[in-house]
Amino acid sequence: MRMYDIIMKKRNGFELSEEEIRFFIEGYTKGEIPDYQVSSLMMAIYFRKMTAKETLILTQAMADSGDKLDLSAIHGIKVDKHSTGGVGDKTSLALTPMVAACGVPVAKMSGRGLGHTGGTIDKLESFPGFSTGISNDTFIKNVNSIGIAIMGQTADLAPADKKLYALRDVTATVDNMSLIASSIMSKKLAAGADAIVLDVKTGSGAFMKTEEDSFALAKEMVTIGKNAGRNMSAVISNMDQPLGNAVGNAIEVREAIDTLNGKGPEDFTELCFTLGSRMLMLGGKAGSEKEARERLHEAVDTGRALDKLAQFVKAQGGDERAVYEPDRLELAKYRTEITAPVDGFIKHIDCDEIGICSLMLGGGRETKESEIDLSVGLLLDRKVGDKVNKGDRIAVVYSSDESKTGPVSERFLNAYHFSDEPVEKQTLIKGIIDGHDL
Repeated sequence: MRMYDIIMKKRNGFELSEEEIRFFIEGYTKGEIPDYQVSSLMMAIYFRKMTAKETLILTQAMADSGDKLDLSAIHGIKVDKHSTGGVGDKTSLALTPMVAACGVPVAKMSGRGLGHTGGTIDKLESFPGFSTGISNDTFIKNVNSIGIAIMGQTADLAPADKKLYALRDVTATVDNMSLIASSIMSKKLAAGADAIVLDVKTGSGAFMKTEEDSFALAKEMVTIGKNAGRNMSAVISNMDQPLGNAVGNAIEVREAIDTLNGKGPEDFTELCFTLGSRMLMLGGKAGSEKEARERLHEAVDTGRALDKLAQFVKAQGGDERAVYEPDRLELAKYRTEITAPVDGFIKHIDCDEIGICSLMLGGGRETKESEIDLSVGLLLDRKVGDKVNKGDRIAVVYSSDESKTGPVSERFLNAYHFSDEPVEKQTLIKGIIDGHDL
């Protein structure tokens, strides 16, 4: 088998066989096939597309390229959740304790953030002493004993995807639905869960800017998972404005704790219950969305979900006192109010610009090696549809460097657009795709 022939076959629009796909994935992972040939194949795939069968084989080949987690020792149906990412997306921090408190085991691998704000691991490290660097045995033991564990992604998990994505990133071949879906799902399949719930963001602060593309990606990933033998569900959610009110790291953890106390922002709480309902149904703990929501509400109202977060934090070396006393989570000392420049209604927010404001404060990473300040962030008082009077506070900036507050405040205000006429509140949940419906 020659790489030349595989490139020509795809260039001419034909479907690649499983043997051909596995040949190039295995050869490229081992360094036996050069970048320039795989670049040519990626460009051919970009223009000629891939069939559902090819996409599934590619995903499985990448999942098989390294270590795969064996979660068979964990009791019950293991349900994982993945978000395509957005501004203020702290969902795992509140969602996973809710779900675990309802009896569904959550064994999750998460990454660090790159760009706007931190990832789940960065946020969790706001708890002093918290570590995701735990062994597989400890990971499994914690899930069996308390129902939840989160560990960092290892380099040995789907290494083909890591190498392939780096190549796509510099050859303008990232933006292909099959390649995007297989990249995400290869890591999910290798992580070993029985069922997967996806949170696919759409809007100005999301990777997918249009609803059409977001629904297409969700359907592609659900199809891959279903064909690979996983129970799947995808929620398409709005990211045309930040999720919740907090954007940062420690400040987002505080908001997640508020939510577990039943005092979280309406949109963030609704997303947690929507995703949580799918997780409970796939995990066999609820027969309907109504029953699932009732169980999640009960877990929050009784304090069991909050206690589950504390158990989880303690089990991974963190100071669980901060769960009950969130003021222990340090916020930056310089606090600047941003006020409305006019009377009116908030018409639109350039969501990605709010994420850049957090990056300017030091709350995100420009490179994997750059430092991150867990204490900085923004707290939004007003969002799309809210009425404001000139001089009303619309946000607070938390900064460790006073000189940054001016430029950040200016950029933040430029991201807010106002109208004289009333504006409708935005719809959070755009749609749901369940695997059994495909």
